[in-house]
Amino acid sequence: MKPDSRRKVLIVDDERFVRQLVSLILTNEGYVVLEAENGNDALTKLKDYEVGMVITDLRMPQMNGIEFVRELKKQPHYISVPVVMITSDFEGYRMDEAKKAGVHQCIPKPFIPQQLVNTVRKYAA
Repeated sequence: MKPDSRRKVLIVDDERFVRQLVSLILTNEGYVVLEAENGNDALTKLKDYEVGMVITDLRMPQMNGIEFVRELKKQPHYISVPVVMITSDFEGYRMDEAKKAGVHQCIPKPFIPQQLVNTVRKYAA
């Protein structure tokens, strides 16, 4: 992975407001942010852009967050890229499924901005 790509974060969420909020928070922290509105959109964008971290929602149309992470992790380049899931759906079996798919950490919605920043700092160098 190129050193400059570590500070690039992909945000995948069908809610425009959430994407904009996360983007604003991370941009203010010096990260470069790429946005996608669903898993299919994200996979398409990742063909042209290299990122060092992915933040995704769980519930999205077309392809939910777990399905997206499974597809992402099939790509050799993204096997080791950290994935954080932001969700209001914290049922135990879903979180186990998310972890098995390759999610490193889950953050509850609504989230505290500093919690998001601390998590991103932990995983994106």
